[in-house]
Amino acid sequence: MKIIISPAKKMKENSDLFPSDGLPRYLNETKRLCREIQKLSLEESRELWKCNEKLARLNYKRFEKMDLEKGTTPALLAYEGLLYQHMAPVVFTREAADYVKEHLRILSGFYGVLCPFDRVTPYRLEMQASLAVGEEKNLYEFWGDKLYQAVVDEDRVIVNLASKEYSKAIEKYLQPEDRFLTVVFGELYEGKIRQKGTLAKMARGEMVRYMAENQVKDLEKLKDFRELGYEYWEKDSRENQWVFLSKD
Repeated sequence: MKIIISPAKKMKENSDLFPSDGLPRYLNETKRLCREIQKLSLEESRELWKCNEKLARLNYKRFEKMDLEKGTTPALLAYEGLLYQHMAPVVFTREAADYVKEHLRILSGFYGVLCPFDRVTPYRLEMQASLAVGEEKNLYEFWGDKLYQAVVDEDRVIVNLASKEYSKAIEKYLQPEDRFLTVVFGELYEGKIRQKGTLAKMARGEMVRYMAENQVKDLEKLKDFRELGYEYWEKDSRENQWVFLSKD
């Protein structure tokens, strides 16, 4: 079983808590993307990243001097978004860290797929960014089926805790024998289930932590998840989409 999550835009360098394992699987592809971005002017980079001038300058400087071989921060500690805050990897037990090392994968527009303790360097590049590389018109075409090939394993079960922007890079290549289980965290509003981005990110992180702490190998155990007031909602769940509703 593999669990997939999205990256976060905000990143930091932190090599003090967990040792890193090595460099990412698709480093050669990442180097190619890096060279393409380094060709851009500051204004072209800002347009690619869709960010303010301050962030554009920060990331433009990062790419100017980027050495991908010298990344020192384990991926799980490099990202600072809500999902990662609620996952709280800094307080993982050794058993929980071993669990995510085996089962968790981070999808990335820049690195493709990351294992939790791969060495990375801070960057900015969302999967939906309009970056053409050679004949590939965008990052979905650039990565092709590589992300799928990196996350599918012998039991062919994928728990999808990623946003649509990233999960669709996997879904396109699913085979009939795969089980791709998407988890939806929502609220009931006027009889309809609505998913709020902020709460969903928090809940995804909580679910990764729950799975790691409880060494979840059987999907049925996910139904016992109760963090942040969410509970499994059988009525609107389907075989490949499980709904958790907030009771708060």
